[in-house]
Amino acid sequence: METTNQPVSMPRIGDKAPAFKAVTTQGEINFPEQYSGSWVILFSHPADFTPVCTSEFMTFASMEDKFAQANCKLVGLSVDGLYSHIAWLRTIKEKIEYKGMKDVEVKFPLIEDITMEVAKKYGMIQPGESNTKAVRAVFVIDPKGMIRAIIYYPLSLGRNFDELYRVIIALQTADAFSVATPADWRPGDEVIVPTAGSCGVAKERMEKKQEDVKCYDWFFCTKKLDKEKVFSTILKK
Repeated sequence: METTNQPVSMPRIGDKAPAFKAVTTQGEINFPEQYSGSWVILFSHPADFTPVCTSEFMTFASMEDKFAQANCKLVGLSVDGLYSHIAWLRTIKEKIEYKGMKDVEVKFPLIEDITMEVAKKYGMIQPGESNTKAVRAVFVIDPKGMIRAIIYYPLSLGRNFDELYRVIIALQTADAFSVATPADWRPGDEVIVPTAGSCGVAKERMEKKQEDVKCYDWFFCTKKLDKEKVFSTILKK
């Protein structure tokens, strides 16, 4: 069957998150309206009762409080029905022990999307991978309902949840301190100082040698940003 030539529609970084109403394991939701004021990770998984997805849901559920402290809520989705979701999550809690995780209760909503309406709105159905299952898509949505990051994984590849948490913290740090974060940044590492408006202005800044700013060249300057300052600014008390 030829599937790879079918176009895939998906929102982009900087777009307003597509709105929808849906039934979930935690009742009906109106997305993203009811999440206004919070960061959200909206993510899809291929299917209930599958091993990679089970490991992911156990990990996400175990980290839910950590994400909540960063003002980030979790919303899952697959194209399975509500009763399948409920049975799968019950099985996870009652029977699955993995990497020291057991009795794991998934409290965040898992969307029923048997019509694939939401999955198609977000480009989660990738025909080259599967016409009947959502890929492992991750949409990071800010408190204003804007899409800030998009990450896609194939069906066979489980996600790195430390990285998803790092993305949330890095985006909030960039917003709060008007900086950028370099490769492999972690809280406590140096951050990137925005480039000055012109080469001349930047060179002048270099010559002044601000105590907290280190310039490698006119276009590349960093400064220290303490881990404690990051977390005291962005984490909920």
